[in-house]
Amino acid sequence: MEILTPGDLKDKFQDPWIAPYEKVITMVDDQKVEIVEYHPCISGSQWMIYQYQHSSDIVLNAKRDGNKHTFLVKVGKSNLSLKPSLHAAGIEEVSVDDDEVKVVHAGLAGAGVGAAMCRGMAEGVKRVELQDVGGGSKVGRATVVTPRMEKIVIGVDDTDTKEEGATWTLAHNVGAELARHGYNYLDHVTVQLYPHNPNKTQNCVAIALVFAVNPGEKDALVQKVVSLLKEKTLSDKTAIAVLKGLDIPDELREYGKSAKRSMLTVEEAEKVAKNAGVELVEVTGSQGKIGALAVLGVYNDIEEAVKVYY
Repeated sequence: MEILTPGDLKDKFQDPWIAPYEKVITMVDDQKVEIVEYHPCISGSQWMIYQYQHSSDIVLNAKRDGNKHTFLVKVGKSNLSLKPSLHAAGIEEVSVDDDEVKVVHAGLAGAGVGAAMCRGMAEGVKRVELQDVGGGSKVGRATVVTPRMEKIVIGVDDTDTKEEGATWTLAHNVGAELARHGYNYLDHVTVQLYPHNPNKTQNCVAIALVFAVNPGEKDALVQKVVSLLKEKTLSDKTAIAVLKGLDIPDELREYGKSAKRSMLTVEEAEKVAKNAGVELVEVTGSQGKIGALAVLGVYNDIEEAVKVYY
């Protein structure tokens, strides 16, 4: 076995068949890990999504959004049996060791190159434990080691007025500002809420901002979001909701769907948040708690998030 840093790999492998990944992030929640990878190819990388889902029994879910892969996996070992075309690539093992996540990727031919060298050159990778280089008809196998991180989702609502402003743009600019300060801003999800709400400014949407943070950084992230919103919001009703981890409680899912179909109250939002372990924060007021909480229930289902219920 050879242990190599991203810099080592870039020095050692400068072949035309290496296409470095852009970034790799791993977020841990108990016995589950969410792996986020930014692939050098866009639609071409859908092949990897398909292969991983069909080859590794520890892969619970895999999806692609542009060049971003998201794999939800279980900690443990997979009964991986590589076969050309049918099961050409997959994850053999996932483990969490203190502040590190270790993911063993394996693949045949080009998939093996991706398993080792391509991923190993990405931002966010600490090192690669290289077992087999791969390429041609050979198996490539490597353990990709990344820092242990946590997932934080922040719901934002009620930042504009009937005269001016737009919640989706302000929320994105908050996320982008935090990215410039070193936070991993992973996603921005627009969630359509009840269209007949008489209190809406116009389209009645709220926003979920998704971040990956180092353990212990959640409170600092929330404080920065609150500070930026307080400075920029145009509304006296702005609030946020904060969900930590990879799972969405069932009660929160149901609340999110209910907020798309009907009017709800601040009191209902506060009760659900308490039961689901979600933190609610009044930035300038309490009304925004309803929509901010609702987006947390549906943020990871894009089709449901944007659906309009008449």
